[in-house]
Amino acid sequence: MDRRRNGVLALIATLLAASAVWNVQMAVARAPWSPHATKAADRDAAKRRSRRRRVLKHGPRATSVSAPALTWSDEFNGSAGGPPNPSKWSVIYGGGGFGNDELQYYTSNSNNLAVDGAGHLVITALSGSYTGSDGVTRNYTSGAIQTKGLFQARYGTLDARIEIPQGQGMWPAFWAVGSNTDSVGWPQCGEIDMMENLGNDPFTIYGSIHGPQSGVANGYAITTAKHSHVSLAGGFHVYGVTWSPNKLVFTLDGAAYATYTPKSLSPNQQWVFNKPFFLILNLAVGGSWPGSPNATTTFPAKMLVDWVRVYS
Repeated sequence: MDRRRNGVLALIATLLAASAVWNVQMAVARAPWSPHATKAADRDAAKRRSRRRRVLKHGPRATSVSAPALTWSDEFNGSAGGPPNPSKWSVIYGGGGFGNDELQYYTSNSNNLAVDGAGHLVITALSGSYTGSDGVTRNYTSGAIQTKGLFQARYGTLDARIEIPQGQGMWPAFWAVGSNTDSVGWPQCGEIDMMENLGNDPFTIYGSIHGPQSGVANGYAITTAKHSHVSLAGGFHVYGVTWSPNKLVFTLDGAAYATYTPKSLSPNQQWVFNKPFFLILNLAVGGSWPGSPNATTTFPAKMLVDWVRVYS
């Protein structure tokens, strides 16, 4: 019995001694001065150098995300005093108030609508009596253009870089109307307002959608006001919308500030934004929303458009 116990104790002692030796060997191997550790460090460094050489030679690995493709644009290049490109834009004429009691007559005169020779479209609102060929007389003139019949977009990003005017009664806008407007009328065709501004507040723009609503002749209007910390009349800013099936995201200088989907509507309102739309740029004077110009309003008032770009 004693011999058996002594044998077991001897075996345990042998195992403990072997374990201690193994722990010492491992500690030595892990030490920074150990040949084993040095070899491991050398292997890691070699791997890093090899990867760096691959990056320097081939560049970082490409991602699968591709940049949006520019599908249509106007940079408004042309001789000073010339009209906007007639292959891209048609002029809107008239002084009938356009459903908003607006006070201007839209003309194609170069003092109302022209490129400036420096890559800008200039829409100028002027004070002064004007009688159009339709016999309508207005006390203000301005300009408006559209891509109707020349270009239409269905989804993508619609951007315009614009410097808006300041002044009571000014109403600049960058917007889109459903291409089926002639057959179904407004608001059934739908309207997307990428940017509207009331000139007495150059710090605020409005992004809106309009569409049909059961029992309401003028349909619905859903609007979000975006307040800027700088005056938007003090320089150029990019106004736009990123548009996909059942979704419209409104942006100012690339930053989203409003999102509309069919869930934004009530049950008696209809989503009509999964079809082509054409573009409009205009500078209205007066109307039921901005009110009339007053003694503080300075004329001429100018809306400058640097470019309009559509990406898919």
